[in-house]
Amino acid sequence: MLKHRGFPGRLPGTDFQFVIRRANKDGATRLIRRERFKDRKHLDRMADSAFMAALWAQFGEEPFERGNLDAGRLSWLFGREVVPAEDPFDPESYEALLRIDLRRAQASFPEVFAEDAVPPGFDDDDLDDDGDAA
Repeated sequence: MLKHRGFPGRLPGTDFQFVIRRANKDGATRLIRRERFKDRKHLDRMADSAFMAALWAQFGEEPFERGNLDAGRLSWLFGREVVPAEDPFDPESYEALLRIDLRRAQASFPEVFAEDAVPPGFDDDDLDDDGDAA
């Protein structure tokens, strides 16, 4: 399992994790498309936005390996803003390739792609001089 060095481990000040520490001995958790209803809590929506900001900062438009990215957090974006980058796609593989669907991500999370945006859930103290999560 590829570990994405430099990727934030969680949303600061919460228990919303973005990465896992070790591979599951029974295999990777299946990625599914979770339905996002309009009545979701603000903190849940903020975690989605911060996770998208971290994905964008780390990978941009390039395909990326699932690796140690949390399946639960990915599933909130999977099938919409994050899509398979290979065919056939194995939703139960740590080596599966994904990519950001830029058009849909910009429509869903305009705050992430705004110029000089600070990722939701982070403040200026959480960022290094380049604007990346510290």
